[in-house]
Amino acid sequence: MVERSVIVRLETGLHARPAARFVQEANQYHSDIYIVKGNKKVNAKSIMGVMSLAVAKGTEITIIAEGTDEQKAVEALVEIVSQTN
Repeated sequence: MVERSVIVRLETGLHARPAARFVQEANQYHSDIYIVKGNKKVNAKSIMGVMSLAVAKGTEITIIAEGTDEQKAVEALVEIVSQTN
C-alpha cells in the first residue's frame, strides 16, 4: 500500500472537469485507489465519490493505492492535484 498526503493546488479544487480528469487517470490503473479527506474515504475511480468530498483549493487530501501499480498511480494522481491551473 502506498499513501501520500498532498495539498490540492488546482484553482477550482476537485470539481467538475478536474474531478473528471482525476477519475479518468485513476481508472488507468489496476490498483484500488482511494481519496481521504478528514474522516471520509471514497473510491478515486468514482466521479460521484470524488465530487462528494467537495475538495477545494488548499485542502489537504490523502491518496491511497493498493495493487500492482500503486506507486505509479499515487505519483500520477498527486501530480494532477498539485498543478496550479
